[in-house]
Amino acid sequence: MYRYGDADVRRLRFIRAAQAAGFTLDEIGHLLVLDPTRDRKRVHALASGRIAALDAKIDALLRARGALARLAHDCAVSKEGPCPIMDAFDPAEPAEADPIAIQPMQSV
Repeated sequence: MYRYGDADVRRLRFIRAAQAAGFTLDEIGHLLVLDPTRDRKRVHALASGRIAALDAKIDALLRARGALARLAHDCAVSKEGPCPIMDAFDPAEPAEADPIAIQPMQSV
């Protein structure tokens, strides 16, 4: 049975902590080759880029939540015709669709 060494465990913990902070595996790969002291500017640049990407994702999630909340409200108050939620996801005319409600989420 293979047992991980201390350095392996430390690297795995680093990877998990960086993932929890929102870094992608590609970005973590870049972080792993940087020196914690000499490469502070590069680490900061990676973190700043990740923060911007997370902010964009949060904004998209908030827009999606708002659109879905409006649709859920409309569904609850309207008793006639098709469900507004289902209608937004499959409109008869694409121009009728709320672009925020059905906009696909982009991975960040």
